[in-house]
Amino acid sequence: MASAEWSGMAETLVTVAREINAPRDLDATLQTIVESAARSLPGIDHAGVTVAHSTGEMETKASTDQFVLDLDRLQYELREGPCVHAITHEPVVVIEHAHLDQRWPHFIKPAVERGLRSQLGLRLYTEEKTLGGLNLYSTTRDTVDPEVGHMAQLFAAHAAMAFGRALREENLVSALATRQLIGQATGIIMERHGLDESRAFDYLTRVSSHSNVKIREVAQEIVDAANGERGP
Repeated sequence: MASAEWSGMAETLVTVAREINAPRDLDATLQTIVESAARSLPGIDHAGVTVAHSTGEMETKASTDQFVLDLDRLQYELREGPCVHAITHEPVVVIEHAHLDQRWPHFIKPAVERGLRSQLGLRLYTEEKTLGGLNLYSTTRDTVDPEVGHMAQLFAAHAAMAFGRALREENLVSALATRQLIGQATGIIMERHGLDESRAFDYLTRVSSHSNVKIREVAQEIVDAANGERGP
């Protein structure tokens, strides 16, 4: 790759880093990541972000088009391919001359039939955990320029930081909402049963434990019932 093109890509990465780190919710952050990747990495025509759930399930949370959704889903169903392998084994996986690759035969044949020529799978992770993967597909080039590969890794590092931040913020908002909901339910119990706050909360946790239902769900039922009694 010419030095001028590399310099242009470096400048693009700086711009992209600003874009994906701008304040957004999780879904918007992920969509910005994939659109920026497809736009800024030479030879990359399609991009997607896979989220790896703690259950082992994988899900495409953002994509540039249907091509990504189809090939991602194929890898999830087969439990093989660069996307899955990058998340579970090697952090960076490269496919070149896809029609000749024999590592994942069940995935490669239908992928090539759909137009795949080369691919990059990169793990998205923070110090705490693996978040998912960045999947970069090419339908126009049989090889991945080494500099594009390096740039993709830098891109994935920035993406992982933005992804992790957005996820933490989403979890914080959810935690605050849960805290407020439990506070409402505790207040209702205090009023109904003449209990102080500590005993009302203990009552709530006992109901949750005995019914094997999450405390948030118990609190939601109590609040919904109280609202229903009050009427519109």
